[in-house]
Amino acid sequence: MSFRSNNYRNGNSGSSTTAPHSTNAAQQRSRQQTTTQQIIAENVKHLIEQLEQGKSEALTAYLNAMARFHTYSFGNILSIAHHRPDATHVAGIRKWNEFGRYVKKGQKGIPILAPMIGAKRQRDEEPAEQSDKPAPVLIGFRVVYVFDIAQTEGTELPEPATVSGDVGTHLDRLIDFVQRQAIELEYNERIAPAQGVSYGGKIALLPGQTKAEEFSTLVHELAHEMLHRAERRIITTKTVRETEAESIAFIVGRAVGLTTGSASADYISLYHGNAELLTESLAVIQQASATILDALFAEEAEPLAQAS
Repeated sequence: MSFRSNNYRNGNSGSSTTAPHSTNAAQQRSRQQTTTQQIIAENVKHLIEQLEQGKSEALTAYLNAMARFHTYSFGNILSIAHHRPDATHVAGIRKWNEFGRYVKKGQKGIPILAPMIGAKRQRDEEPAEQSDKPAPVLIGFRVVYVFDIAQTEGTELPEPATVSGDVGTHLDRLIDFVQRQAIELEYNERIAPAQGVSYGGKIALLPGQTKAEEFSTLVHELAHEMLHRAERRIITTKTVRETEAESIAFIVGRAVGLTTGSASADYISLYHGNAELLTESLAVIQQASATILDALFAEEAEPLAQAS
């Protein structure tokens, strides 16, 4: 896969009065956007090819990556899952060195896009004081390489706390997050045999579930509340909506340590090989999962959250 953007053509539709630096900035943003979209498109194409060949574990690897790397962008998650499906913790060489670990000889890095932060000031802008510094701004992206912990050796890292099938405090945090979204939560035996129902602004759960079951069911119904109560409900089928909600429950459950079932191997068939629709669906799954996980882990420090 190529991540180079220097072979894109820049259209020149502006008039001759357009400032050169404005045109260059617009062209640069266009190239960056095209590069990101190309990375996503190529990885989704790879996923489709794998599933069409009967390799259903490819989808599970992608959803697992969303659970492990929920602080990463959609495009970077796809790249990690594509290049190293079994990755658990990734970081750049410098970050690994800080932890006393070193990349093994001959290992190939996983390409991701990292932001470039710089200072930018308008040409006619003068600082109020000489000590004033322009605010940092995003000036672009560049390809960097990260490595999974299995590609390194050295000092053992402390084992992170795991829940081993017990949701621990995460259920309480999830309930708190639901309530902060102005969604009413109730327990009602009359919804049986359903374990949960989403009504639009209200979620009903079947009482008597284990905490792990209640957690998974609540995430599933919360996904419906987040994704399927507006335009997306009209443009998707019930099967697609249920699969998206179950995928989000899968991702969030795995992230907190629950043992969950396999991701649906029939997921790709819902889109009949349409890469554009599949990309959109995976994107909303990742975004919703990340929003929920950010709320669940807001009080916890993640030592390997970001690559250097």
